[in-house]
Amino acid sequence: MLNALEVFTTVVVGVMVGVEFSVAFFVNPILAGLPGDNGLRGRTHGARLLGAVMPFWYIGSLVLAAVWAVAGWDHHGAGLVVTAAALLILSVVLSILLLVPINNRVKTWTADGLPADWKQQMNRWDRFHYVRVAVIIAAFALLVSARA
Repeated sequence: MLNALEVFTTVVVGVMVGVEFSVAFFVNPILAGLPGDNGLRGRTHGARLLGAVMPFWYIGSLVLAAVWAVAGWDHHGAGLVVTAAALLILSVVLSILLLVPINNRVKTWTADGLPADWKQQMNRWDRFHYVRVAVIIAAFALLVSARA
């Protein structure tokens, strides 16, 4: 049973990492290269769509890692799983304190009603997102290492 939990948790976190990595290094740069306000439209739509899904994914990943840490406390790699769970906690805190407030504003933007500093806000979100991606990649790497 623990083995199934380990695999399931690793896959869930790994797919989340893949989505967030893709947003950071492919989707947002592609959107930034679109003409006119098309990139902004894509980002506002993405803020609504991913903003609705990702909280459950992040919390779910954290819960799975925490359950793995408790269930496998006396098994090989438990310290790695605990550290991964701590990093997932950090990713949730980063999200709530830094990224969600910007995301909530972005969701409401239209081409006709942009704030004067919208590009700076997008750049700020991107910088925070790069940090969050690094944190969840580290958590994923620890989970994979704990399975080895």
